[in-house]
Amino acid sequence: MDSVIKPRVTAKFTGSSEDQDEAAAFLGFALLLSLFLMAMILITQFNSFYHSALILFSVILSTVGVLLGLMITGQKFSFIMSGTGIVALAGIVVNNNIVLIDTFQRLRQSGMELHEAIVRTTAQRLRPILLTTITTIFGLLPMALGISVNFFSREVTLANPVSYWWTQMSTAVVWGLSFSTLLTLFLTPCLLMVPSHMKVFFKRQSWGRRRISANDAGPIGELPARPIVEQAAE
Repeated sequence: MDSVIKPRVTAKFTGSSEDQDEAAAFLGFALLLSLFLMAMILITQFNSFYHSALILFSVILSTVGVLLGLMITGQKFSFIMSGTGIVALAGIVVNNNIVLIDTFQRLRQSGMELHEAIVRTTAQRLRPILLTTITTIFGLLPMALGISVNFFSREVTLANPVSYWWTQMSTAVVWGLSFSTLLTLFLTPCLLMVPSHMKVFFKRQSWGRRRISANDAGPIGELPARPIVEQAAE
């Protein structure tokens, strides 16, 4: 009996595999669409492509915290629940960075020096960002740990099937928010200094090239001297 599959025969995975692929495609499209809408709103409000890109970059980096959390807890990545957690996490991460960058822009518009504006911004917005992070984490921590509380029977159960369904989503939000908060408080202020340092760097490079070209040209109206090797050869 010939066991070779004929070329006319096609195979297709259905059932849970098909549902998972459809959910992954939908969540990927939803995440890209949300990032695009966020970018349009941020550019309109901040009037800065760099600051808008900085906020969206923090959203992308927050997924690193989600993956680290799933690896540490030994959970599998679910396109449905973990993906939903990433999409929900994007809104909180954007909010924290908006609060930080909006304060920075207002301080800069008031005439404050760049370094002092960054330090004051981080100091003023430290409490709101930490309060948002701590309250969200402690609110989702019971679901992330699989703890279920029944207020009617006054029972606390562990590894309840109801709470287990939401464990992956809450774990993604808890670890992603913890990681993104560190990025917001440490990495974002450092990246706010990058444009100023880049301007200074390019100015130094252009000034150095101007000095070199001026030294090569010699006095005005005088041709540059020929190399000593050529004069000796003559």
